[in-house]
Amino acid sequence: MYDCLVGRDKEVVPFRARQLRNLLCDLGPSFIKAGQVLANRPDIIREDYMNELCILQDDVPPFPNQVAFKIIEEELGQPLEALSSKISSRTIAAASLGQVYRATLCSSGEDVAIKVQRPQIEPIIYRDLFLFRTLASFLNGISIQKLGCNAELIVDEFGEKLLEELDYTLEARNIEDFLENFKGDPTVKIPLVYKNLSGSRVLVMEWIDGIRCTDPQAIKNAGIDVNGFLTVGVSAALRQLLEFGLFHGDPHPGNIFAMRDGRIAYVDFGNVAVLSQQNKQILIDAVVHAVNEDYSEMANDFTRLGFLASGTDVSPIIPALEAIWQNSAGKGLSDFNFRSVTGKFNKLVYNYPIRIPERFSLVIRSLLTQEGICFTLKPDFKFLEVAYPYVAKRLLTDPNPALRERLIQVLFKDGVFQWKRLENLIVLAKENVAKMSSNPALQVKNGPTSRSWQTVSKLDLTDTIKDGARLVLFDEGIRRQLLLALTEDSKLHVEELVDVYKLVEDDINIPAVAMEVVQDFPNVVRDFLLSWSNSVLSDR
Repeated sequence: MYDCLVGRDKEVVPFRARQLRNLLCDLGPSFIKAGQVLANRPDIIREDYMNELCILQDDVPPFPNQVAFKIIEEELGQPLEALSSKISSRTIAAASLGQVYRATLCSSGEDVAIKVQRPQIEPIIYRDLFLFRTLASFLNGISIQKLGCNAELIVDEFGEKLLEELDYTLEARNIEDFLENFKGDPTVKIPLVYKNLSGSRVLVMEWIDGIRCTDPQAIKNAGIDVNGFLTVGVSAALRQLLEFGLFHGDPHPGNIFAMRDGRIAYVDFGNVAVLSQQNKQILIDAVVHAVNEDYSEMANDFTRLGFLASGTDVSPIIPALEAIWQNSAGKGLSDFNFRSVTGKFNKLVYNYPIRIPERFSLVIRSLLTQEGICFTLKPDFKFLEVAYPYVAKRLLTDPNPALRERLIQVLFKDGVFQWKRLENLIVLAKENVAKMSSNPALQVKNGPTSRSWQTVSKLDLTDTIKDGARLVLFDEGIRRQLLLALTEDSKLHVEELVDVYKLVEDDINIPAVAMEVVQDFPNVVRDFLLSWSNSVLSDR
């Protein structure tokens, strides 16, 4: 405030930002964690301060080894020598709430990572949260005006996530959930957790011997195809977000590794977020609305996701959203940059009563961090060139009825069938399959100890064709729209139909489709008769 009064606020910003970061470090773990959260909250803090606070995510001083080793012995009820034959003399990583050592188990000789919580941290966290909430109560008026919610709610969201991270038994369950989600995916490595050697303050996990994603030369020297690895990474991130609804909330470079067989490995699952089925569907809706350039519905998606208070007038936001998207995507996928879009979105958030819910601040941080890693490995990387093919493949192949509905929304714009959009979806989906199948982690290796995976080298549209045929048979509206699409502008669109068939002819097994249609024929007849009888009864 003093800097503003004397007119020097802009020139001293870097100095004040460093002051703030150092002050948070001196105040302890809760304040460091608060700084890490603020580094991803453009609705609360200015961008220049955010950039400085990002340093807190990587640069936190460790606590002494003897203190850490004593906590391990207290938590596990045995001397450290009985647990491990050797342990690293320096911490492998230090964070605001704990630090990590590398050790070798006495019982099996396996290398493990031991995560140890900072000493006496729980009472400090509770004290600081009480202080944060007390201070927040004085800011409610400003917060409601600027963000549409009181400041105490923001502190409560922060406190809830922070207390979850304090319980390492919860992190162990998170790891098991990730293992379950990715158990059939040969491109992703999740470490095993040793629950019998873990407790609320100590967590023992399988050691991940990978290459840091900030070292592109080491990745290339290991013979890993960078393009294939990036496709695997983006696809894994989108699966977490749009498929599982459980995603890694802190994928910074220290938590993501490239395995030498081409897999991507994740560590540190203390900070994860859950998206409900409804939120996943709204996110997919937002993608569909962006593709269709329906900015009014995009603004409504913000309200449905909790960014805007219910009843907020979205009309002033619509032109801003249109300007952001048109400027960022108007030149095509090759010029789209997620960070630049987020920068413009941050200004929108700062100028309108938009509050970013905690889980979505994690989503934004997650995507931004992973795009930054991708830029490190490939400076000309284009996020949407990888993300769109994945979304296209899911829209075309996922049997989920909600996604089938979104596919129809994409293919019809203002009641007109978009032939070119269908062709683009097929091309992008085939591109995703090709890139994924070329990854070394998916190659079948020979030998008694090797894993054999059933890889998908073609785009399987069998279920899509069956569901499409059912839809045309039962839905009179869709049937009418397709007939109009084939006879639009008083001409028969045979050429477009032939072009689409040429794109998919190598990916369709006609005998297999015919066999499945025959097998499913009794069910189709039954559903048709039920549909017909319902329509007759409704007419009466």
